[in-house]
This record gives sequence, C-alpha cells and structure tokens, in this order.
Amino acid sequence: MDAETGEADAGGWWLTRDSAQFVARAGDFLRADPALHTVALGVIEMLRAPGAPDRDASFGVWTGPDGRVDGYFFRTAPQPHYAVLPGPAAAAALLDVLGGRLPGGVSGPAGTTGDLAAAWQERNPGGRAERIMAQRLYRLDALTPPDPAPSGRPRRAGPGDRELLVDWFVRFAEDTRLEAGGVSREQAEQWVDGRLGYGGVLLWEAEDGTPLAMAGVTRPAAGSVRVAPVYTPPTLRGRGYGGAVTAEISRAAREAGTPEVLLFTDLANPTSNGLYQRLGYRPLRDFAVWGLTPRAEDVP
Repeated sequence: MDAETGEADAGGWWLTRDSAQFVARAGDFLRADPALHTVALGVIEMLRAPGAPDRDASFGVWTGPDGRVDGYFFRTAPQPHYAVLPGPAAAAALLDVLGGRLPGGVSGPAGTTGDLAAAWQERNPGGRAERIMAQRLYRLDALTPPDPAPSGRPRRAGPGDRELLVDWFVRFAEDTRLEAGGVSREQAEQWVDGRLGYGGVLLWEAEDGTPLAMAGVTRPAAGSVRVAPVYTPPTLRGRGYGGAVTAEISRAAREAGTPEVLLFTDLANPTSNGLYQRLGYRPLRDFAVWGLTPRAEDVP
C-alpha cells in the first residue's frame, strides 16, 4: 500500500486524512451495525457538524481478500487510536503501515484492542502495554425510570450554563480517565459548544434552579445515539440525580424516534453498571482502552 496516495490492494490498508473519503469507503460497513460502530459514527457526525473545529484526524480502512471492507481505524489527536478489526492479521498489518507506533494508545472492542496491544508489544519489546480501562457497551431495552424519582426536574442546558458545563466536563474526564492527561479547557469548551449547538446536554436541577447533574447525548447517526457523559459532582452523588437525568435524556432520545440508545460504562464501577441495568439498559459487548508506552530511547 502507498500510504501517501491511500491506494490499497485487496487484503490491505487504505489511508486518508479526509473524513468524507473515509465515509465514502466505509460508510455502508459502519451503518450495517450502528451499535458496534457507535464511536466512529459519532466522531464522523462531530467532524462534519457546522462550525466544527479543525481536527488533526487520520483514518484507515481494511479490506479482506475479497475486496470488501472488514475493519477500520481512526484517530483525532491527541485522543487514542480507535479501531475495529477482524483479527490479528489486520492488527499486525496496521502496525506495519503505522511504523510500529500507536501514539496515544488504542481503544475499541476488547478483541481488537488486545490484538493491537500484542502486535505493538512484539514490535516494541522494551515498551509497556497496559489495559487502563475495561468498558461495556449497553443498549436501552424498556426504559424503567427511577421510582421514586429524586427531588428536582430536568432542563435542557443552554448558553447560560456554558461555564458550568466546561468545568463539569473537565472534572468528568479526570474522574473517568477519559484522557491520560485529562482534557484542556479548550477541548472542554469545544465539546460544550458542540453539544449546546444541537441541545445535546440535559441537566437535573433542584427546585430553586441549582444544577445537580448532567447527561449528554451524541448527534443521531444511523438510527442511534449514545448517552455520554453522565456526571454528578462528588458532593451530590448517591442521591439519584445521575440516574434521573440519564433516564430523562434516554426518554427524550426515544421520543425523538431514535431506535438505538446506547451508553458505555467503566467495568471498574459496579455502581454505574448496576444503575444503568435498573434503568433498562442491557449489555451488548465489551470494549477496552490500552495505554502503549515505548521506551524513552525509542520515542522519535
């Protein structure tokens, strides 16, 4: 494969930095299973939204021997690479075309990330491959709101909530290890501005209007949305606010006609996994995030 032109023979990788070209080649594959490909679909919608900031993005599509799309990867720096691959051969080939490097680590389905971590470790024997988060993807079945509901009410977040949402998103990233070094204020502002642009954040507020918790939702893509993030400040946890706002944003997505409502959980947090199952979410498959740290002398 020529990494500059993006050309690939059947059974190889095709690379591009153009999200539109990526969608043209892999779009049917992504839309065929919107739950499995929820992250990719969400990122594509984010990148092509009006007013979206420029991103340092790269994409790749893997085709099998029959010439059909059978996997992909993408990265929007500085986030980890994200990949969905059919097996170890595609993982090894990806490491080859990327020069044995996966800066930022990798996330995706558990099997794919395990294959990539093993291929990376083989090429970086002095480095460290470490699974830093085990996740589970859930799909909403029959919504069961909390009963009794906590005091307060839902409210769609607006421009007047911007500073609060930026602060909460930074804290959410710290709590959940969303980024190895956290997120910058600029990144948080971009996230908030994007979500406010389409009404993608719901608050649970007290009767006096004090915000108590938030839940976000991605733009609809291929008949699906993903609830993310859900955040309650530490001093307000354990009172049902997170469950209430998650139930309300899930209800709103269903009422808007979205058939697939999804969310991820950190498997290290049994409280949230139990909560979402009580709300009616059912497990689909496991995902993982791996940190890949080369030896200092191997870093270009």
